[in-house]
Amino acid sequence: MSLSGPLKIAAVLVGLLLAAAAPAAALAQDAAPAVRAVPPAEGAGPALWVVRDADSVLYLFGTMHLLRPTTAWGSDRVDQAFAAASQLIIEVAAPADQSVLLPIIREHGLSPERPLSGLLTAEERTALDAAARAIGSSAANMEPMRPWLAGVTVQTASILRAGYATESGVEPILRARAEAAGMAVSGFETPDEQIRMLAGFPEEGQLAFLRRSLAAFDAAQTDVDRMVEAWAAGDVDALQAVAVDPLRATPALYDALLVRRNTRWADQIQTLLEGSGTAFIAVGAMHLAGDDSVQAILFRRGVPVEAAP
Repeated sequence: MSLSGPLKIAAVLVGLLLAAAAPAAALAQDAAPAVRAVPPAEGAGPALWVVRDADSVLYLFGTMHLLRPTTAWGSDRVDQAFAAASQLIIEVAAPADQSVLLPIIREHGLSPERPLSGLLTAEERTALDAAARAIGSSAANMEPMRPWLAGVTVQTASILRAGYATESGVEPILRARAEAAGMAVSGFETPDEQIRMLAGFPEEGQLAFLRRSLAAFDAAQTDVDRMVEAWAAGDVDALQAVAVDPLRATPALYDALLVRRNTRWADQIQTLLEGSGTAFIAVGAMHLAGDDSVQAILFRRGVPVEAAP
């Protein structure tokens, strides 16, 4: 699950994307998520960090954007930190009505004049059709997609097929809790920014990503299971090995998806420290693991980050 935040966008939009040829069917507004309990994690649960100064407390919590409903990740430590906060900051605050994103997808993710099949080999077209049929669609529905969008859709669909769901992900649960408590909710990025970032990759890089997504379609469940297991146990080193280190093999993708975004988020965290109050920051767990994590960038700037007690 190497796309972290963009995977969340794709998961939310996968119905829209696969219905691109008939967008009228995709205009229903999602219902507000219900506040619900999370099964308690074994042991301490997922890792939690805190950044403090004289009048600010900022908690940093790594999330999984898609989870199975039975995944156990609740912990008293996280609940207490969340309850102490007056605002929730997530990776991207998508609009409640997902249909407003459809024009952005059309603009940056679709190119009907350049059909996807014309960019793929016969073997790759067969693999694309098999992946599409596995989620109840067809390669024809993906024909207008640019390679980056097809790759994200294939990757997300493989995870959804394994029983993972957006509504069981961490962000919808935290957001529902925040809204019920009257907390302010904001995002570090907008959906438009995330989509433009992916759409801005050269076509050859997009095709390479699509091909990797097709090749890994059947193995995605195992990879994601390992990632979730490491995250739920608070094993940041294992999370780095499973999810972050493999992305280094594609330096341009690693730099765009992790390094540059983590750097921008560290900037925003330092701006928050100039104010006062308590905030709970929840972003994809990949952004909080490794030498280029948000915490590592802050530490190199002289901003202390500690494991929350």
